[in-house]
Amino acid sequence: MNDHYPFVNPPLPYAYDALEPYLDTKTLQLHHDRHLQTYVDNLNKALKDYPELQSRSLEQLIYNADSLPAAIRQSVINNGGGVYNHIFYFNGMSDLKTRSQAGMLYKAIVRDFGSVENFCEAFKKQALSVFGSGYAWLVADQQGRLKIVTSANQDTPLAQNLCPLAVIDVWEHAYYLKHYNQRAAYIDNWFNIANWERAGELYKDFTV
Repeated sequence: MNDHYPFVNPPLPYAYDALEPYLDTKTLQLHHDRHLQTYVDNLNKALKDYPELQSRSLEQLIYNADSLPAAIRQSVINNGGGVYNHIFYFNGMSDLKTRSQAGMLYKAIVRDFGSVENFCEAFKKQALSVFGSGYAWLVADQQGRLKIVTSANQDTPLAQNLCPLAVIDVWEHAYYLKHYNQRAAYIDNWFNIANWERAGELYKDFTV
């Protein structure tokens, strides 16, 4: 993705059918090509008449949302968050066999949650707890400690000065075509395609 206006919708880092049977082709196509594209289009529309903001990166826009003009502030928060969250979500899944190689993140998970099993149970509980639309995130704080947090709608952990490592989108459009109202089944399947190698690299970059 280009790092400033006009933003574009980057292609998926895998084929649409690459995550079958855990995440279906049709859902990925609609989620990426239509839902994410709408956020990109609306973010560009909000920034169109504000050239002084067009050199800012997506992260800068989100971090500094309080300083944005009132007329577009909420639109940038909603659509900028939608772009950031969705790209992070799509990039956080993989069909590669190396996706389970979490590196130093594995040790941090055991340190902070006791075991991988404890972490998975806690993460699933948090993902199920999101009321309505939102996300569950694995994040690191400024001391490198791991936490599981949730966000509503298109809010991001960036505003809390946390480093995102992994995320699951629990908006209904992320899973309804395949899993209907069974969010728990979707979460279980997500664990099979979550890219922990990437999460480990993000954690290493943040803490080293």
